[in-house]
Amino acid sequence: MIELRPFESLGAANHGWLDAHHHFSFADYHEPGRTNWGRLRVWNDDTIAAKSGFPPHPHQDMEIVTYVRKGAITHRDSLGNEGRTEAGDVQVMSAGTGIQHAEYNLEDEETTLFQIWILPDRRGEKPGWGARPFPRGDRTGRFVTLASGIAGDEDALPINAEARVLGATVKAGDTLVYATDPSRHSYLVPATGRIRVGNVASGGVEAQARDGVAITGLDTISVTALEAAELVLVDAA
Repeated sequence: MIELRPFESLGAANHGWLDAHHHFSFADYHEPGRTNWGRLRVWNDDTIAAKSGFPPHPHQDMEIVTYVRKGAITHRDSLGNEGRTEAGDVQVMSAGTGIQHAEYNLEDEETTLFQIWILPDRRGEKPGWGARPFPRGDRTGRFVTLASGIAGDEDALPINAEARVLGATVKAGDTLVYATDPSRHSYLVPATGRIRVGNVASGGVEAQARDGVAITGLDTISVTALEAAELVLVDAA
């Protein structure tokens, strides 16, 4: 199954300093058919105004992955962690038994990012935070695992979930293939560009920038760039 979820169909809330679009039910947006996708619980497409951000607030028992698309985000938390994550890079926060954090855009320009929440395999794990650069050039023509709780993905940022978050950039006309399991739930969003997921003969769908594509029941995912594209993919149980 390949289901297109156009950007204009997403939940939305504009708070002035924050323009948020929700791929899944979140806050005041509730859509029964879009509560989660397997263990993927939240995918928010956020635009944060310059010199603003999320004040300190708590989380518990959630794996939170932030993929910065433009600008930068500065993180501070109750464990004493602080760091700045800029465009193309990734941070992860394992909320575990409980953590309080703030996320600020201290830049002179707006910051855009994807915030992705994944349900952990086990409750009550130790909380933590980490970040690292993932140069876009290193992802040209291939999926690179950015965050993962799957054995063998030691080069990725660790999360406490049987899931992967991957990124890729692909040139117009090129095709990427990702191997998965038909029982798993994949969710693909082109941060930029236009793509076709699957092929025309098998009922593939075209997606524009910031559309969501929900995929299950496949052992391989084929993505063709109709325009040069930047891709983010979650593969979860």
